[in-house]
Amino acid sequence: MKLVVAIVHSEDAGVLVNALLDKEFRATRMQSSGGFLKQSNATIILGVEDGDVDEVMGIVRTNCTSRTQVVNPMPPIMEPGEFFMPYPLEVEVGGATVFVMPVERFERL
Repeated sequence: MKLVVAIVHSEDAGVLVNALLDKEFRATRMQSSGGFLKQSNATIILGVEDGDVDEVMGIVRTNCTSRTQVVNPMPPIMEPGEFFMPYPLEVEVGGATVFVMPVERFERL
């Protein structure tokens, strides 16, 4: 038995959970935040049999693709009279960070 923890972009979370449920994998979604942009993420947690890990990883790969997004940087702390001209930055968002951990005991009550 394995515990799969996938941290994904919040825009991808709903589609990912639905795809997992379609394949009869039970998943729990929790809101989280972090990363470079401090934007909202989702953490998806599910327990799967060892032989199902590759299928779950394939579902995550299919539904959580990375893409570029243009953002305006936050202005630095400046002294009075200084001028800051923010230039939009193109950053990569999306994709997934996935942890697969062994589970010593699993019970569904």
